[in-house]
Order: sequence, then C-alpha cells, then structure tokens
Amino acid sequence: MVTERVKELISEIEQITVTSKDQLEAFRLRYISKKGVVTELFEGLKNIPQEDRRAVGQELNTLKNLAQDRFQEFNAAIESASDANPEMVFDLTLPVVPNQQGSLHPLTIVRRRIIEIFERMGFNVSYGPEIEKDWYNFSALNFADNHPAREMQDTFFISKSQGEVKDDVLLRTHTSNVQVRLMERQKPPIRSIMPGRVFRNEAISARAHCVFHQVEGLYVDRNVSFKDLKDTLYHFAKEMFGKESKIRLRPSYFPFTEPSAEIDVTCFICKGKGCNICKYSGWVEIAGSGMVDPNVLTNCGIDSEEYTGFAFGMGIERITMLRYGINDLRLFTENDVRFLRQFEGA
Repeated sequence: MVTERVKELISEIEQITVTSKDQLEAFRLRYISKKGVVTELFEGLKNIPQEDRRAVGQELNTLKNLAQDRFQEFNAAIESASDANPEMVFDLTLPVVPNQQGSLHPLTIVRRRIIEIFERMGFNVSYGPEIEKDWYNFSALNFADNHPAREMQDTFFISKSQGEVKDDVLLRTHTSNVQVRLMERQKPPIRSIMPGRVFRNEAISARAHCVFHQVEGLYVDRNVSFKDLKDTLYHFAKEMFGKESKIRLRPSYFPFTEPSAEIDVTCFICKGKGCNICKYSGWVEIAGSGMVDPNVLTNCGIDSEEYTGFAFGMGIERITMLRYGINDLRLFTENDVRFLRQFEGA
C-alpha cells in the first residue's frame, strides 16, 4: 500500500509544473513541509512490519530527495526569471522613497574655506606623507634630541632606531614635515599651506583627540618680516570670523621659529565683551606662529643670510568648533547623522 502511494507521488512530482512563487509555496506545503504528505508517510513507518521497514524507508528517502530537488529547481527558475524581469522585483504600488541629499562634513567645509582664503593671498597647497621619518618631523625642525615631543607619550612611533643616528619612523605629529620637504626641493620664493591629518598619543576627550587635522603655512623669500606674518593672519581672521575681528600676538616658544607667538582672535560670539566660549577674556587662541628659525632654513639647504620666512599652524577642528559653536571634539568622528545633518547647505 505504501509502495503504491510512493510511486503515485513520484509520478505526480515529476509531472508537476511550478511558475510562480504562490505555486512554489503550495508545492512546499504539500510535499516537504512538516505537515506535508512525505512527512506523513515517514510517520507511518512505525506501522510497517519490521521486516519491510528498511525497504519502505529507502523508497520514502527517494521520494523526499526528489521533492527537495524539484523544489530547488523551481525556486532557482523563479529567481532567475525575476532577475531578468525587474518588474517582478519591485512593487510599483509602494509609495516613493524620497532621495536623501547628503552634506559635507563640517571639517571639510572649514578646510575648504581656509584653503580658499589663503589661495586668494597667493598661497598654493602642498601635501606630504602621514608616515614620516624623524628627520622631517623633528630633527630638521630644530627639535633637540631630548625634546619631550620625541617621547612615546606624545608620538606614535612605528619603529625606533637603536643607534645614535636618528632613523625613527613615526606617524607625523604636525604637517610641518611638508614644509621641510617643500624647502628641500624648491628654491625660494615659497608660499604654501599644508593641510592634513596628524597623530598624537593623547587620551580622547571633549577637548583632545589622538587623530586631528592641521593646516600650516610657510612663506620664505627675501626680506620677509614679522609684519608680513601679522598682516597675513589679520586678513585671514577677518575673512574667516568677520570684518570686525582683531588679532593679538602673545610671545611663545616653538623649536622651529624665533621669535614665536601665539595668535588670538576677537571672540566672534561676544565680539570681545566676554563669554563662556572665550572664558570671559574676549579672545580665543587660533594658531601658533613665528619667523622660521635660521637653523631650519640651513637644514633644508636655504641660505639663511639671504632669505627669511614665517610659518604658522592652526587646528582645523579648533577653527570649526569656534566657527559653529561646537563644544565637543568627539562629535567630528562619531558619524552621528543628527549632528552631521545640521551642516546641510553650509
């Protein structure tokens, strides 16, 4: 009785035709589902005499394998037909999904604005490697061998030299390495800015990060003076923060410039009256600067008796935070769309 039923089902499955997903589902329910006819026949094995159970089980396995193979064939054929006919994939009655227009990252917006301002002043744009040698990141820039910036707590070293000759490989801590490379291969006059990503071994917080962005500037020529530096940064501050902006210079120290100065700009939030952004001083720091140290010029093969120059550097994150009133540095790297969408159309 079971053998005859199996033969009937095998003949039925071999002759059946499936051309749609509805028919495929009906095939599955009838033959290979947990409540299908094949499962029912397997459950009836317990009623088969012991001596016939092995032969009947083999016939049922043949039926089961045939049903599963046919199901896979039908399914593959339907999917292939759907790929060939896109109308079978999309439900044209569904409502239209509106296009989502993206926006530039705020750091990109500010970086482009900085480049635009300095390009109008005659500066070109230069780029250099992020993985750098000690010479370009430290030694050529007049860093002493025992300078704190060389220690592991500030710099990500890729390899450390063992001998007296400094041949360390590291992730650059500033974009000044591009200045050295530029001065080595190009004779003055040199007027360029160097935007890029830099790395320092610092704890991540609202005011610090181990990866951030800088833009540095360099101008080397005959008779370049400190007044040229001040006028350049004064024009930048007016273009970036508004026509009423003022700057002040505070004496500072950097190994690669002498004299050196920190640059403050009038707080654009309170216009110099004092607020929590400027800590009620009326000023916010935007850059470090100074006249290029003669030793740096000499290290790069430039005659320091004939040429002088100035250099400056500023953090793009800091400028962006001041420009848009952002109080947490981590927002720039968290990719929170709620934050990024605020800059659509900026």
